[in-house]
Amino acid sequence: MIGTNEKLSIRRYMIIGERRFSNYWWTFVVFLGSCGFLFTGLSSYFNTGLSSQNNSLENTLPFFGSQSISFFPQGLLMSFYGSLGFLLSIYWLFLIFWNVGGGFNEFNKKEGFIRIFRWGYPGKNRRIDLQYSLKDVEAIKVELKQGFDPQRTIYMRLKGKREIPLTGIGQPLTLKDLEKQASELANFLQVSLEGL
Repeated sequence: MIGTNEKLSIRRYMIIGERRFSNYWWTFVVFLGSCGFLFTGLSSYFNTGLSSQNNSLENTLPFFGSQSISFFPQGLLMSFYGSLGFLLSIYWLFLIFWNVGGGFNEFNKKEGFIRIFRWGYPGKNRRIDLQYSLKDVEAIKVELKQGFDPQRTIYMRLKGKREIPLTGIGQPLTLKDLEKQASELANFLQVSLEGL
């Protein structure tokens, strides 16, 4: 059991990685859409469709009426797009399973180190485990980029002007959460806060 003093001297921030709800959602949507495209393209190739068997299904879901679609070029393109979508959904499923980008940031005053851990792609470098001394930290920096793809990132600046991102990719924090987390971290490490 961790004592109160140990809890005050250790901070750990979890990074979600690819196991976000939006990734589950888009994997499911792309998989369903690609199966529809693939089924329609293949049934136009074999010149079979569900329209002759069930006319109400064609009225409900028009893409099942593939007898009116010629295989070249519409059916071929639908098969191609369906195959691409299917492969993309399988790729996303593997990313979710491997939890690429997930991990944690640990700041340990008791031992005097900072540990940044992330899961990567399978292989020799799957585990990304970096450790730095607390003495090397010069500042906590916040970077805000506005526009079509706004980015809000917290960096840890080390000696030698090296900057290490501490926030996960693809999970933009609200301005309030970003300010709170950055200021708490700067106070905990007793370093300056830049960019706000």
